Amino acid sequence: MPLPDPLRRYPISLPDGSSHKGTVFLSQAVDHPRFEAGAYTYASDFDAPQDWAQRLAPYLFPFSEEKLVLGKFCQIAHGVRFITASANHATDGLTCFPFPIFNPDRMTGYQPDTRDTVIGHDVWIGFGALILPGARIGNGAIIGAGSVVRGEVPPYAIVTGNPAEVRRFRFDRHVIERLQALRWWDWPADTIAQAEEALLSGDINALQKIALQK
Repeated sequence: MPLPDPLRRYPISLPDGSSHKGTVFLSQAVDHPRFEAGAYTYASDFDAPQDWAQRLAPYLFPFSEEKLVLGKFCQIAHGVRFITASANHATDGLTCFPFPIFNPDRMTGYQPDTRDTVIGHDVWIGFGALILPGARIGNGAIIGAGSVVRGEVPPYAIVTGNPAEVRRFRFDRHVIERLQALRWWDWPADTIAQAEEALLSGDINALQKIALQK
């Protein structure tokens, strides 16, 4: 089957023909200068918000110095929150109290933490996970429900817990290296559609053959 139209805000059509408003392609639902989402990356919420950027990343302001960057084909479950760098307080003084934010003239020039939060491609972030400032999550990783993620998550790792720890990898090292090299998420849409069976069945050799035919 062809891929869904990446330019649709609501990519899921229900049996009665209506659009499921609780799932959106973020590239079409978010209009925020510091929030980037790749094609086909979706978020779901049982209480669909008007402002998806504010729901997912409540501390990411238009004047923030950091960015939240999500790759292509990511899957974001209900209750996920990205706590971006603007939320952090300075900790190197005698107090953590953020005096400057109460002065409009100083507010925009005061941000102790400016790290970007970067999510790779084809990352599944489970129900209620919390992604902390500066986290970098590799391609193909799975973030378990309720996990609290900081630091770096390797590609194709499965992490759970608070703090989140690597429990295992989805594939062996050789398969991960091949997937990283193939970068199927960057292929043309019709080629990805052709590769659907290989992707869903885990047939890396079939995926490699499709890559050679591109």
